[in-house]
Amino acid sequence: MTGSEEDYNAELTASPQSEKKCRGEKRVSFPPDEEIVSGFAERKDFLRDVDSITLKEIIASYKQSCEKHQVEPKPKLLEQLQTITDLHSRVRCLDLKDERLDYQACESLEGLLKLLQYEFLNLQEAELDENGASALFDMISYYESATHLNISCNKRIGALGWRSLSHLIQQSSCLWRLDACNIPVLEYPAQAMSRALQSSRLAVLHFEKTCVSGRPLFTLVSALKLNTALQELYLADNDLNSFQDSMQLGDLLKYNHTLRVLDLSNNLISDTGLEDICEGLKVQKTGLRKLVLWNNLLTFKGMTHLARALPFVASLETLNLGQNILQNKGIQRLKDALIVNRSLLQLGLASTKITCEGAVALAEFIAESPRIQKLDVRKNLIRAGGLMALSLALQINRSLIRVDLDKNVKKEKEEFLVETQKTVLQEIWKNCMRNAAAAKHRMTSSAHSDQG
Repeated sequence: MTGSEEDYNAELTASPQSEKKCRGEKRVSFPPDEEIVSGFAERKDFLRDVDSITLKEIIASYKQSCEKHQVEPKPKLLEQLQTITDLHSRVRCLDLKDERLDYQACESLEGLLKLLQYEFLNLQEAELDENGASALFDMISYYESATHLNISCNKRIGALGWRSLSHLIQQSSCLWRLDACNIPVLEYPAQAMSRALQSSRLAVLHFEKTCVSGRPLFTLVSALKLNTALQELYLADNDLNSFQDSMQLGDLLKYNHTLRVLDLSNNLISDTGLEDICEGLKVQKTGLRKLVLWNNLLTFKGMTHLARALPFVASLETLNLGQNILQNKGIQRLKDALIVNRSLLQLGLASTKITCEGAVALAEFIAESPRIQKLDVRKNLIRAGGLMALSLALQINRSLIRVDLDKNVKKEKEEFLVETQKTVLQEIWKNCMRNAAAAKHRMTSSAHSDQG
């Protein structure tokens, strides 16, 4: 528009045609830009004046909302409300597990969620349907209702529910953990989650038993390669295979250096897939701290790939290889790489079919390691000879504070060896206690030095 508003209004009022059409003189004018209201946003905390609201009013608000939506108040919820003692901060938990929440029941929760915020909101097995899930997730997003949300075992949340969940993850400034286990995450849910993870603040994601193998995993990994917020990813029990899935996981480790925990328990990675994962593991200089490969069809052959990667990994602190048939050969292949590695603090080898020979190889690693703190070798056939090797290594080692061993001694050909096992187990325990006490003393001294 050219010219001033006054000139434009003057032209309108001076026009003869305007005088004929409009009886009486009328003017159109606009206020200055700074006075124009261009939008309106309702405050999220419009009813959260904790200095004036009471628990009685909160309960009344929920009951009124239930009446409005023609549903009965949840007795379990009312019982939990009665236990609240502090309205000035987030309530610890709202547990609605196993409570059936249809659309109307979900809508009625607004009477509560607009007044209270929670640390943990448990909606596990709540039988959410598509409309109910969509409405509830929108409320949680709008009112910032939870920092930890569990929606596991709700298999009927549908496209609308996933879309609202995606929006919640993107928009929430406080949601840091999401548990979405035992829910089929097929193509559309994976796309919705992928969009959300590109810009979310989510730090922990539990995606166990979600059928993400194949294209859904590819879609998720595409987003996670660029994600810098997520720190813990749990993908157990997803039938992740040794081909495309393992390649995707390897790529994830190549490009994402902010992920701290990757749990791949109970999948089908196998030795072939481990090779792809180790290619990504090699470039993890400052990122991944915990890798769980429990029960993944690994054998001693796959330990060759891991042995090549471990010397390059500078950040890995916990490695769990339990419930895989590694045997003594696998430990022998890992031994030198474990000695060279200087980051590992915890090593899990429970139920890996190792015997005294494997324990001797572990003892060599323990004697050389200045960092290892915890070792789990339960459910292995380690008899007196292997235990003695571990005990001797602990006389040299000053970092190992815990060795998990079977409480019951193993059968021996000679009875005196059974007694030897009992004696050596006590020696191992005493040496671990010695190291733990020394570590505690060092921490105390360090704290005093910092205070000084």
